[in-house]
Amino acid sequence: MSLTSAYQHKLAEKLTILNDRGQGVLIRMYNIKKTCSDPKSKPPFLLEKSMESSLKYINKKFPNIDVRNSTQHLGPVHREKSEIIRFLTNYYQSFVDVMEFRDHVYELLNTIDACQCHFDINLNFDFTRSYLDLIVTYTSVILLLSRIEDRRVLIGVYNCAHEMLHGHSDPSFARLGQMVLEYDHPLKKLTEEFGPHTKAVSGALLSLHFLFVRRNQGAEQWRSAQLLSLISTPAAMINPANSDTCLTSIIGSFPRYWLINVPLSSLMACEYLSVEVMERWIVIGFLLCHGCLNSNSQCQKLWKLCLQGSLYITLIREDVLQVHKVTEDLFSGLKGYGKRVADVKESKEHAIANSGQFHSQRRQFLRLAVKELETVLTDEPGLLGPKALFAFMALSFIRDEVTWLVRHTENVTKTKTPEDYADSSIAELLFLLEEIRALVRRHIKVIEQYHLQYLARFDALVLSDIIQNLSVCPEEESIIMSSFVNTLSSLNLKQVDNGEKFEFSGLRLDWFRLQAYTSVAKAPLHLHENPDLAKVMNLIVFHSQMLDSVENMLVETSDLSTFCFHLRTFEKMFAMTLEEPAMLRYAIAFPLICAHFVHCTHEMCPEEYPHLKNHGLHHCNSFLEELAKQTSNCVLEVCAEQRNLSEQLLPKHCATTISKAKNKKTMKQRQTPRKGEPERDKPGAESHRKNRSIVTNMDKLHLNLTELALTMNHVHSFCVFEHTIFPSEYLSSHLEARLNRAIVWLAGYNATTQEIARPSELLVGVKAYIGFIKSLAQFLGADVSRVIRNALLQQTQPLDSCGEQTITTLYTNWYLESLLRQASSGTIILSPAMQAFISLPREGEQNFSAEEFSDISELRALAELLGPYGMKFLSENLMWHVTSQIVELKKLVVENMDVLVQIRSNFSKADLMASLLPQLMGADNVLKRMTIIGVILSFRAMAQEGLREVFSSHCPFLMGPIECLKEFVTPDTDIKVTLSVFELASAAGVGCDIDPALVAAIANLKTDTSSPEEEYKVACLLLIFLAVSLPLLAMDPASFYSIEKDGYSNNIHCLTKAIIQVSAALFTLYNKNIETHLKEFLVEEAVDHML
Repeated sequence: MSLTSAYQHKLAEKLTILNDRGQGVLIRMYNIKKTCSDPKSKPPFLLEKSMESSLKYINKKFPNIDVRNSTQHLGPVHREKSEIIRFLTNYYQSFVDVMEFRDHVYELLNTIDACQCHFDINLNFDFTRSYLDLIVTYTSVILLLSRIEDRRVLIGVYNCAHEMLHGHSDPSFARLGQMVLEYDHPLKKLTEEFGPHTKAVSGALLSLHFLFVRRNQGAEQWRSAQLLSLISTPAAMINPANSDTCLTSIIGSFPRYWLINVPLSSLMACEYLSVEVMERWIVIGFLLCHGCLNSNSQCQKLWKLCLQGSLYITLIREDVLQVHKVTEDLFSGLKGYGKRVADVKESKEHAIANSGQFHSQRRQFLRLAVKELETVLTDEPGLLGPKALFAFMALSFIRDEVTWLVRHTENVTKTKTPEDYADSSIAELLFLLEEIRALVRRHIKVIEQYHLQYLARFDALVLSDIIQNLSVCPEEESIIMSSFVNTLSSLNLKQVDNGEKFEFSGLRLDWFRLQAYTSVAKAPLHLHENPDLAKVMNLIVFHSQMLDSVENMLVETSDLSTFCFHLRTFEKMFAMTLEEPAMLRYAIAFPLICAHFVHCTHEMCPEEYPHLKNHGLHHCNSFLEELAKQTSNCVLEVCAEQRNLSEQLLPKHCATTISKAKNKKTMKQRQTPRKGEPERDKPGAESHRKNRSIVTNMDKLHLNLTELALTMNHVHSFCVFEHTIFPSEYLSSHLEARLNRAIVWLAGYNATTQEIARPSELLVGVKAYIGFIKSLAQFLGADVSRVIRNALLQQTQPLDSCGEQTITTLYTNWYLESLLRQASSGTIILSPAMQAFISLPREGEQNFSAEEFSDISELRALAELLGPYGMKFLSENLMWHVTSQIVELKKLVVENMDVLVQIRSNFSKADLMASLLPQLMGADNVLKRMTIIGVILSFRAMAQEGLREVFSSHCPFLMGPIECLKEFVTPDTDIKVTLSVFELASAAGVGCDIDPALVAAIANLKTDTSSPEEEYKVACLLLIFLAVSLPLLAMDPASFYSIEKDGYSNNIHCLTKAIIQVSAALFTLYNKNIETHLKEFLVEEAVDHML
């Protein structure tokens, strides 16, 4: 075939287009297979009972289906023909795409054979790679097509519906049906079709031999060669990476000093070419063109070496080819292939016995080698210029080992050595891969500046010299190569400094074209006769990719989107990592890899995108949730340990020490200590280590926390399918929820026994928790101040963000139901002298000491814990109980209304009063309820005092103005203004003449049935009732004053506060003069005493 026709055939362009098209078609076939294998996503009519007989008929008669004469069999299809067309159009067109792709592939392969193209991976890399990729992609499409069980039904049903709707079959159906039948046994048909292409395919595969052998070395050989080590030869550390010395002849004519920085590399791309890709080429290539295995010993050696490496190769995603079984099945049916079958069995045994250990050792080597490489590049990022190749080699090697492990872990279920297919340290490899990727992205400017200078100052000159020395150079090739030199010569450093975007895809496509032009048999310029040109151009291609395609290179060498289709293995690896303490610091790699999933999408299958996106986000979210959960659990466990240590310093634990100090003399007199009295360690003794080998629980927790903190704080954010993920937010959320639960747990509330921790002890515990969490601020990466602030703020509300009870609710309920209820019943009294409620010594009536929960320090601690919001909630609940008593008091007033009106009108008439007083009913009840109100209000006053002290301590700059503002309030001030000021003051714990909370609570008691005048009258009569009832207290045997306690045993000393506060609130509410009514109360009470 002439050179002109080689130009016209556009081999490079067709290979590029068909390879991309083939990937799209392959993904379409995968999607159909996946959809039809799942009943949830399968086309609905395939599952309908009424369609079952029709589908069986179509499958049986396919492709010769007589639609017109089969109405009895195809009735259900006719009824739903429109729906079938709507559902199956995409499926059918995908199968038509396979047929058209097949036609184009065979047309191109025949053209390549006619041109007698020469393939050599070391010279025309792009041409050879694209050729082999096309063969593998095409084979994968056909194999996947044959694995779609419903293919006949889908195509046949669509065509039947089409014929029923349009009156004729689809134009493509006849050929499509025939193709489907031909590929029922795909490999048999494929081997027949590829027979004529054996020479080209085997030639391309043989060019891989040296490269594949070198890349298939074991860990010991890698270690001996010090693979990926930058520090093994310090003198050459800044020299460009190289793989052989084939360029020496090229630069012989250049000055000696140029040799210092010349990359002596035959082909950079071969160094990071995936071994998995090469295995796929070799296995499928020799499977299709197996004739050369009997005639060419080199082919046989390469094939056997490849068979010893893997038990499975990937067709696409999780669909694999069981190499040895498929090969053995095919060769067993061929004459003269007995030896090859024996080779397959021998290779299989070798792979089963050795491949697991072989790859395990390589992974172990890569962990150390890549860690060293990453450390050096992190310390000296400038080395990414000359040693960029090392970074991509490391990524490619890791990716190969990871994908090998994944596909074998998924498919090798029965093995004598399961440990070979499980790696508890895989997280470290994944982490190192992500680290190298991050390094390359972070220092992209370094890479660009270095390679731009290389292209302009070296590559352009070398290429120009080579072009001038070519013996033959046709016009078309000359134009292309001249454009290369011009493009490279025009580059300058300012383009990098200005942030200019480079675009060399045109140059690389021209080089691809040139490879095709110079690889045909009748080309005037043969590339294999001018290897120097190939080597320099391949070098230029790599350098150009360092300027405009670094991200694409990262995807090519390190994409692990395969995990999106091996989710069970992915999850197992993550779970295994969490169980290995030394691997915890690398666990962040798992959510980071979810960002790779976006690379497995294709524009020919847009319907996959939402599902892949859901997978990526779901697993990223679940991994981070689990990591955050583990970290927050570990943090809270250490907090609990710190709280235990802090609790040892509580005053209550020093009793033993004090007792020993008192009995010091007695202790000295004893010669030996009594048995059974071991010496107790003092607080802090745990810090003095007696044996370094003893690992305490705190040591283990600190180690785990360090590892988890490293992983959670590794990256600030990353993107998964256009979503920006912040790991610190996951940790903050979990830490906040756990801290909330921990604070409630510290309170130790027991609803059955009504036990609860003292506020001061809880405060000590909370401070221990908060103190430790604050110390972790710089290590966790989370905003711990916000976490603590949110958690403590939620504890000041009745319920937290999860709807759980808080310490505000627990302590409010406990003080109301336990302490104040017993105070109401007389078992606890208020002691003004001690400024606390104290328990009276009565057996069996209470299980706590009231003074331990109600003295100044405890209420101050309570205010510290609950804050203004929590104290307000406590006040509101206290006021609810007060108003409940007021409601009952009003009922008693209403019952005695007539008598009280007469008493109020005739209080100066002694004779009449003597007859009226005995008519009053419930006087004792009035006093009792008013005493209860007094007890509640006294407790509230003490709690408010605690709040005032805490507020003054925390916010003295606010307390001053509030107190000053309160001082300006006079009796003449507008009542609304007064209440507003008092409400502000009350929120800060400042005592007020009128309690705004009590005013608001009583205001809510107003009913529509009674008028304000009646309410006011009831309030006045209530004071009268109280005044005339007070003398009854003298007859109560419990009205006994204790000088020590400065109070009465029945808490009647609380009546004063009750009368003053309730009167002030009532008459403020009715806008009456408080002083006038209290004077009336005093007069009435005085007259009653005289009677």
